[in-house]
Amino acid sequence: MPIDWGKFDRELPSIIEDSAEKTDQQLASRISSITRMTDDEVQELFPEPADVKKLSNLMKIVKSAEARNTKINNIVSNAEEFAGVILTLLTKFV
Repeated sequence: MPIDWGKFDRELPSIIEDSAEKTDQQLASRISSITRMTDDEVQELFPEPADVKKLSNLMKIVKSAEARNTKINNIVSNAEEFAGVILTLLTKFV
């Protein structure tokens, strides 16, 4: 059976968008399950998967069993990565 490339090209963007939305929903669900935020809040505050990943990395440091000073040093070492996440969280909760 020949491939209808025109149809394929027309359908591809919606397929990609649907899969991205499902992924975003799954990410939000995972984050909300370990925070006090709802799925909707996570998606609103961190609409990009890359931002959710940064939030996750920050939470790993905060919840680690390391000493407080080690946590602070790890956050400072990654300040550029975490700055947007921290600003978003503080804007929401302050």
